[in-house]
Amino acid sequence: MKKYQICTRCVMDTTDPDIEFDENGVCNHCRKYDEIVKEKILTISERKNELEKIINKIKEEGKGKKYNCIMGLSGGVDSSYVACLAYKYKLKPLAIHIDNGWNSEESEENIKNIINALGFDLCTYKVNWEEFKDLQRSYFKASVIDIEVLTDNVIVNYIYKHALEKDIKYQLTGCNAATESILPKSWSYAKFDVRNIKAIQKKFGTKQIKNTSFISTYQYLWNKIITKKVKEINILDYIDYNKSKAKDILKKKLSWKDYGAKHFESVFTRFYQAYILPKKFGIDKRKAHLSNLICSGQITRKEAIEELKKDPYPPQLIEKDKEYVLNKLGFSKDEFEKIMNEKPKSHLDYPNEKTIMKYIITIGKVIKPFLKC
Repeated sequence: MKKYQICTRCVMDTTDPDIEFDENGVCNHCRKYDEIVKEKILTISERKNELEKIINKIKEEGKGKKYNCIMGLSGGVDSSYVACLAYKYKLKPLAIHIDNGWNSEESEENIKNIINALGFDLCTYKVNWEEFKDLQRSYFKASVIDIEVLTDNVIVNYIYKHALEKDIKYQLTGCNAATESILPKSWSYAKFDVRNIKAIQKKFGTKQIKNTSFISTYQYLWNKIITKKVKEINILDYIDYNKSKAKDILKKKLSWKDYGAKHFESVFTRFYQAYILPKKFGIDKRKAHLSNLICSGQITRKEAIEELKKDPYPPQLIEKDKEYVLNKLGFSKDEFEKIMNEKPKSHLDYPNEKTIMKYIITIGKVIKPFLKC
């Protein structure tokens, strides 16, 4: 076991088993962050010019269409701010929301206020709850780390399907280099490994997957690298994106309500990140979230350390959320505690697409320079 060490620049530490430090105590995540930002974040003048070109291209290629772009809307700060930018630049987006049964009251209200204020069309996809519940129960029983694979995959799949059906060529995303470049690989799993999803469900589930549609690694990369029928635009990379300032703007203009922490707009994600990950896997995702903000200059390392001294879960919500999640998923307290006490397992302990994923990604990197941008 590694001796405990924390980065001298950010707050990532040896709870990431793969972390490495240089002679100054700076971790590999910080160095990788700098590389990503250097590659993806343009200068202020370059950003402005490039964003103008992108907006004009979206409008030009979307002439005569009801929608010229598509975007996911969760009610969280990133997707909500993307909606504001779409309105600011007079785009015609179709907003997509995936209701997986776990929306918080704040997210529901935020979505309603945004749509009403900005006048966008909203398409909400509700999962088949009994089937989705069975899938989530299976992931709990499998003791794998990334239970959110299911929701994340469904979101991407549904947005792509709608974009293709309506011939929408551009997707505005809330992904951004400034606040999302640091996350250890060991803290999550490949979102499009459909073989892994099906294997876990086959072993632990009680239902066949009939109503929930997933997108495979091959399908995702085929679109992203080869056909490019739907081009992802990480629009937040083309502005000076500051989460704190974005929240203030959203609150002022759209009566947006803060839900407490990154991704806490979902009750399940709140419980997963603030309770399950620390208790079962020894992972505090706040370290990654705060480290991104440190590296982007939005908070100081001292402020992040003080934040980490606080409980990851609002004390008044712990028991309330725990009871709600267990009841909704149909777990007894004893059954849930037994699962929580079982040794964590790797996703790779179940049938997976790791080999084919490596092959596809390698091929994609080789041919990418020869494809038309």
